Amino acid sequence: MIVTHIPGAELEPEPLDPSQIVSGTPEVTGKVLWEAEDGRQIRGIWQITPGVVTDTEADELFVVVSGRATIEIEGGDSYEVGPGDACVLREGDRTRWTIHETLRKAYHISL
Repeated sequence: MIVTHIPGAELEPEPLDPSQIVSGTPEVTGKVLWEAEDGRQIRGIWQITPGVVTDTEADELFVVVSGRATIEIEGGDSYEVGPGDACVLREGDRTRWTIHETLRKAYHISL
């Protein structure tokens, strides 16, 4: 069993690809809590500071622990997310994240 207090967990830097940054100087940190032996399932904590970034998503379920963001799906809808929101991303979706307040989430990714 793994027990981690998400709001206070110490995270490690995860450099962003500069081509993903649209505006601001967002910084990403994270911590993998568990990974399947075959690498196809990953669970952890991820955080990003304010700014605007783009991404191509994996199959992911996450719950926002703190912060606020707007997530726009290319060719689709836009979502406002904040503490307590559970979100499901579809593999291959191209997104634009506008981080209004440093966002911390707990996630499960299936590859």
